[in-house]
Amino acid sequence: MKYYLCKYIPPRADFLATLSPDEQEWMRQHGIFLNERLDQGLIVAHGPVMDPSGGYGVSLYQIPDDQDIAALTAEDPIIKNGLGHYEHYPMLHLKARGES
Repeated sequence: MKYYLCKYIPPRADFLATLSPDEQEWMRQHGIFLNERLDQGLIVAHGPVMDPSGGYGVSLYQIPDDQDIAALTAEDPIIKNGLGHYEHYPMLHLKARGES
């Protein structure tokens, strides 16, 4: 298994406060996308970070060795629609609550 902290960088600092109707729909689809990966066991946790200098999103991925993290995050509807980008940070391991 491989582990990553993925940071979603929105296209502008006030992104969540200034969403257009199209962006609202793509963000709804983004939430569905992340929750589906959560249900599949590829994401351990995800959520928005409310940083005063500009919010961003964080996802913790646990993926099989043969999967590519950039290919996975490229399928996110917000990325497909040109709204920001992901940064991928490899982790040595990931321990989650409830694991033995």
